[in-house]
Amino acid sequence: MQPLSAFNAEARRAVRGVLCDIDDTLSTDGRLTAPAYGALERLRVAGLSVVPITGRPAGWCDHIARMWPVDAVVGENGAFWFRYDHAHRRMQRQFVDTPEVRLEHRTALSAIAAEIIASVPGAAIAADQQYRETDLAIDFCEDVPRLADTAVQHIVALMQRRGLTAKVSSIHVNGWFGNYDKLTMTRRLYAECFGVDLDAVRAHYVFAGDSPNDAPMFGYFPHAVGVANVRQYAGQLAHEPAYVTVAAAGAGFVELAQALLEER
Repeated sequence: MQPLSAFNAEARRAVRGVLCDIDDTLSTDGRLTAPAYGALERLRVAGLSVVPITGRPAGWCDHIARMWPVDAVVGENGAFWFRYDHAHRRMQRQFVDTPEVRLEHRTALSAIAAEIIASVPGAAIAADQQYRETDLAIDFCEDVPRLADTAVQHIVALMQRRGLTAKVSSIHVNGWFGNYDKLTMTRRLYAECFGVDLDAVRAHYVFAGDSPNDAPMFGYFPHAVGVANVRQYAGQLAHEPAYVTVAAAGAGFVELAQALLEER
């Protein structure tokens, strides 16, 4: 991971859009700061597209797509994309699975959740679980005292044993049925919504993230950026970002935004 200063001016001028994780990338200690939110708006005003790519639930993503200065949002680690058409006052939603399949999966996920909570002392079902459509989120440090890494890996193993794809974020272990991830839905979003083949223009887009579930995005985008707290996962990421900011969390995102804006 090179310092953000190694992201050369010519490449920064060529950037067309910014994609970003939310928890501990945009947010800081569980809160969205005014400077970080303002950075989103400044990027859009400058003509860049802005799309959060998050593990957060459908209920949150409906709000984000409607209310935030963003062009769309990918949620629940790639289970769907939402885009709000302000001109026609219409929310566009595309899911990987049908409503019937999602209902069947939620029933199975409830049983898996009970097994995990009984097996891993201190773990909890995430507070935002009731707003989720497709996955199971187990809290290991958001609203509970931080669990040991061994406990987090035990949660991952229990999910995998029950046939789930399991990914670790900075606050939750998320599990779902299927092989999709943040990257697969991001590529689909850009093709379906914006008519953009990301494979052909990935060098013109920046992704910012901080944790293991961002690894597919780090590996895909040549100008991926980790906010400074990504360093805690050094050696644990399947793919590392090309660059890393000096500042952590939301301040790191502001640092990235400023680096892009100063070349506009």
